[in-house]
Amino acid sequence: MSMQSRYRFPCAWLPDGWRRNVVISVDPGGDIVDVSADDTVTTARMINGAAIPGMPNVHSHAFQRAMAGLAEQRSGQGDSFWTWREIMYDLASRITPECLNAVAAQLYADMVKAGYTSVCEFHYLHSYGPAGENRSREVQLAMSQALMDAATTAGIGLTVMPTLYQTSDFGGAPPTERQRQFAMETGEYLDLLDALRHSSQRSQQLEVGIALHSLRAVPPQSMQAVLDSQRDGQVVHIHIAEQEREVQACQQHFGKRPIEWLLDNAPVDKHWCLVHATHATSAELQGVAATRAVVGLCPSTEANLGDGIFPMEELLAAGGAFGIGSDSHISLSPIEELRWLEYQARLARRQRNVLTQDGRSGGALLWQRACTAGARVTGRPVGELAVGKRADILVLDLNSSLFAARSDESIIDTFVFSGTSESVRDVMVGGRWLVQERRHFAETAVSAGYKRALQKMLKS
Repeated sequence: MSMQSRYRFPCAWLPDGWRRNVVISVDPGGDIVDVSADDTVTTARMINGAAIPGMPNVHSHAFQRAMAGLAEQRSGQGDSFWTWREIMYDLASRITPECLNAVAAQLYADMVKAGYTSVCEFHYLHSYGPAGENRSREVQLAMSQALMDAATTAGIGLTVMPTLYQTSDFGGAPPTERQRQFAMETGEYLDLLDALRHSSQRSQQLEVGIALHSLRAVPPQSMQAVLDSQRDGQVVHIHIAEQEREVQACQQHFGKRPIEWLLDNAPVDKHWCLVHATHATSAELQGVAATRAVVGLCPSTEANLGDGIFPMEELLAAGGAFGIGSDSHISLSPIEELRWLEYQARLARRQRNVLTQDGRSGGALLWQRACTAGARVTGRPVGELAVGKRADILVLDLNSSLFAARSDESIIDTFVFSGTSESVRDVMVGGRWLVQERRHFAETAVSAGYKRALQKMLKS
């Protein structure tokens, strides 16, 4: 007797395009075991909407959601990423494991409602309190466990990525007092990785990756020691070339730009995600594309911080791959990230439909490429409605006036360039319906916990 669950969709976006009257079968573990257009199946549950694959979020700092909107008052010193960072440090010092769990649970539930079905958590809060005074192996584990428990509560797929952070700048400058809560010795870091790898074996919704904060925060010898511990297929993420000051400091210290140095000194391949890469040259992007590494772009955060505009046209011309992330979570909308990739290119060129190809849907190209490449650097089988993938499915509400009189080929364009979170009606993650009729099953409880946590963190 089959224990599969079967769902029939009037239309579904499969790897080879739109198909009508599609039945997707899901096994008890949450994997897709069959996808077919089969009128003979009579036991499938009808889902009245368009099915598309859920989006992987390749870059998240969960705790930063708690400060969204709190760094928007101009100071007298000329605001920049570096002044914003001081506000972030202050918030980070207030976050206990309990607060981190509450903030992350709210964040992850909201991500799911918006269309993200998996997330890479770039996690560097390894201790807490002023100057990281609460520091021990137990605290390190508790901070990571807070995120894993939050993902379980919200139901999102998680790649937890403990982050190595050791120096405040190139040349081995020690961490500042406010950075000490992020800092960790290489041996400590490898022990934490091993402990989390052991935990991840118990869940199909959890994977563990490596995060190197940045070239300025990880000396070459430490990077090499961590990479020597890398298991086959394990993903590696790193912030790189986000700020011009960072690029200049790298040139002064190494005699090379950050991406140039990384490509020459690390085994960069298809399992790597280079986050931001805002100030990349054409030659560097060609080198990245040759390795099949993924560039992790976070346009809403990069715009909020005034980082600069990533040269997206040059990446695509080189045959490069990209994923998207919400990073500081000033926005939780995957469609906003994608549309701003296109809009930045339009503003620079003063033309329309820049990042697409003749006769092709721009929205579909962006969604599909971000899903496919983003999935690769989660280390999890997601990103497509296909056999062997996790059953991560968004259902778009075709009864909405937004989609009136739209052909199948226009659905993704309409969603990406005109949609809102209201366009996503139902969300399945790992075979479970987490969102139905736009309501997350745990939203009441996680909202109450989030409000209590913020009152505690921000009261002083």
